[in-house]
Amino acid sequence: MQKNNKNNKNDNNNFFNQNPLITFAIFSVVIILLFKTLVGENATLNSTQGNQRVQQVSYSELKNLVATKSVNKVEIGQSYIKATSADGNTYTTRIIRGDTDLVKELDKQGIEYTGFSETNWFTEMFGWLFPFLLIMGIWMFFAGRMQKNMGGGILGMGGSKKMINSEKPKTKFDDVAGVEEAKEEVQEIVDFLKYPARYVEIGAKIPKGVLLVGSPGTGKTLLAKAVAGEADVPFFSVTGSSFIEMFVGVGAARVRDLFEQAKKDAPSIIFIDEIDAIGKSRSAGAQMGGNDEREQTLNQLLAEMDGFGTDTPVIILAATNRPEILDQALLRPGRFDRQVLVDKPDYEGRIKILKVHMKDVKMDKDVDVEEVARLTAGLAGADLANIVNEAALLAGRKSQKTVKQQDLFESVERAIAGLAKKSRRINPKEKKIVAYHESGHALLAETTKGAKKVSKVSIVPRGLAALGYTLNTPEENKFMMQKHELWAEVDVLLGGRAAEEIFIGEISTGAGNDLERATDIIKSMVQTYGMSDVAGLMVLEKSRQSFLGVGGPAAREYSDKMAQDMDNFIKTSLDERYKDVLERLNEYSDAIENMVKLLYKKENISGEEVREIIINFEEENNINSKVEIIADEIAEELKQDAKMADDKEKEDEQ
Repeated sequence: MQKNNKNNKNDNNNFFNQNPLITFAIFSVVIILLFKTLVGENATLNSTQGNQRVQQVSYSELKNLVATKSVNKVEIGQSYIKATSADGNTYTTRIIRGDTDLVKELDKQGIEYTGFSETNWFTEMFGWLFPFLLIMGIWMFFAGRMQKNMGGGILGMGGSKKMINSEKPKTKFDDVAGVEEAKEEVQEIVDFLKYPARYVEIGAKIPKGVLLVGSPGTGKTLLAKAVAGEADVPFFSVTGSSFIEMFVGVGAARVRDLFEQAKKDAPSIIFIDEIDAIGKSRSAGAQMGGNDEREQTLNQLLAEMDGFGTDTPVIILAATNRPEILDQALLRPGRFDRQVLVDKPDYEGRIKILKVHMKDVKMDKDVDVEEVARLTAGLAGADLANIVNEAALLAGRKSQKTVKQQDLFESVERAIAGLAKKSRRINPKEKKIVAYHESGHALLAETTKGAKKVSKVSIVPRGLAALGYTLNTPEENKFMMQKHELWAEVDVLLGGRAAEEIFIGEISTGAGNDLERATDIIKSMVQTYGMSDVAGLMVLEKSRQSFLGVGGPAAREYSDKMAQDMDNFIKTSLDERYKDVLERLNEYSDAIENMVKLLYKKENISGEEVREIIINFEEENNINSKVEIIADEIAEELKQDAKMADDKEKEDEQ
C-alpha cells in the first residue's frame, strides 16, 4: 500500500510539473480568493469589531441618519462610505458617484467628514507583486514546454534525456550483410561486453572507442546496433549535432549527462552518429570568439573518454563519412583507438544484402539476384534496400502478386538515372540527335579497353534534364583507376559529341556535361595523379580547409607558366582523343546506324543487343572483334583475381 501511495504522489507531482499553465491558474485563483477573503467588500461591509456592530444600510438611509444627526462622523472612500454614531456603531453603504447633496447636508448639519484609503498593506503588496507573479507564470509555462520538448533543466539547458535514444536493439550480425571484415573487427567488442572479467584478469585493454568510417548508406548505424544486439546491452544513440546549442556550456552538460546514464546502465554502448559535427579539428582555421560552444563540447567529450577506467564496460561507437576533418585528439590511442572501414559492398556482398532485403518481399521465381548485383556495382547497402523497395512498389502498382526481374531492372535504372519522364515529348529532330549521341557513347564503351561496359542504352528522358542515357556499369567495384582507364573514360565521354558531328553534321548543347567531365579527368591527371609530363610527379593542387574549417576550394600553388602549360596540355589531349574517336566512329558507322534504327524502334536496348550489333558488323567487314578481345582480356583478369583470392584463402587456412 505504501508503494502505491508513493506512486500516486509522484504522479501528482508529474501532473503539476508537466502542466505549468494549469498550475499557474490554480495558484492565481487561490491568491484572488485569499485577497477577496481578507479585504473583500463583503468582509468590509458586514463585520463585527469587538462589541461594536457594523451594519450595511442603503444610501438613502445613510442620508436620513445624517439629516437627523444620528451620526457624528462620516468617512468617504472610493467605493463605500462609513458613518459612525456617538455610541460607536458603524453604518456602511455603497457610494453613488456624482451625488453632491450628501456633502452639502454634512456641512449643513456640521458633521465631521473626511476621506480614507480602502487599501491596506496586503493589497498594496499584492499590487506590486502581481505583475511579477504574472511574468513568472508565463515564464513557467514556456519553460515547461521547452523542458518537455528538449528534456532536463531550464529551457532544456543541461538535459539530454529527450535527445538520447535508449534501447536494447534486436538487430543481430545476421541482419548486417556485405561488411564481413567490419563485423570481424567489432566482434571482440561484443565479447568484451559479454565477458569483461576475462579481459580484465589477463590485463588486456579493450578499445574505449571505435570509429566507424564509410560512405553514406553503407550500414554504420546498423552495424553499431548489431553490436549492442549481439551483446544484449543498452544502446544509447545520439547525433553529434544535438549537443550544440546557442547557449555556451549546454553541449558539455549534455555530454556529461550522456556518459552518466551510460555508466549507470553499464555494460552499455554509446553511439554518436555524425561525430564530425562536434569533433571537427580545432586547428582548422581561426575560430570566431576563440572559445566557442563546439570546442567546449569537444573538450568535454575528450575528458569523459579519458575518465573511463580499463575495467569500465562502456564502449563508445561513433560514425562519420569525413574522418579527415576530425580532431587528432579524438583519434589518439586511448580514445578512438580503432577505425573500422564500413565500405561499399563488393559483388558477393551485394548479393547477400539483396537477399536480406528480399526475404520479406514476395519475389518471382525468375528473379536473378546475381544479375541485379552485377548491375549495382558501386552502390551502398541503403541504395540496394531502396532498389528492392522500389521494385516492390512498382509491382504493387501493376497489381502483381510478386516482384519480377523487370521490376528490379526498372528500379535500378531509377536509382542510377532517375525517374522516366514518359510524358516529356521530344520532337523527332531532337530524338534523332539523342539516338546518335547515345549510340556514340555505347560504341566507344564497347570498343575501348578499360571502359565500363554498357548495360543499357535509352532515348527515354529521365531525371531532371537527361533526354537519353547510356548506362555503364563496371565489372566490379573500382577503388583505383589506371592511366589507360582514365583515357578510356575520356574517349567514351567524347563519343556522343563526335557522333553528332559525323552523323548529324552539326553539334548541339547536349554534350556540355560530357566535355566538362572529360576536362576534369585530364586536369586531375595533371594536377593530382602525376600522369603527364607537364608537372611530372608534382602535385599542383590539393584540397584546403577554409576559414571556418569547412573544405574550401583548392588553393593554387603553381606559376602562371605552369598554368599555361597545363591548359595547352588539356586542349591538345582533348583534340587528339577526339580525333581518334572520330576515326573509330567512322570505321563503325554502319554499326551506329543499326543501333540508331533499333533505338528508334524500341527506345531501350540492352548491352547484349549493343554487343551483338557490333560483333555482327565486325564479322561482316572482317574486322578483328574489339568487343571479343576486350571481353577475353576481362575474363582472364577476373580469372587471375579469383585464383589470387583462392590462394590467399588457402594461406589463411594453413
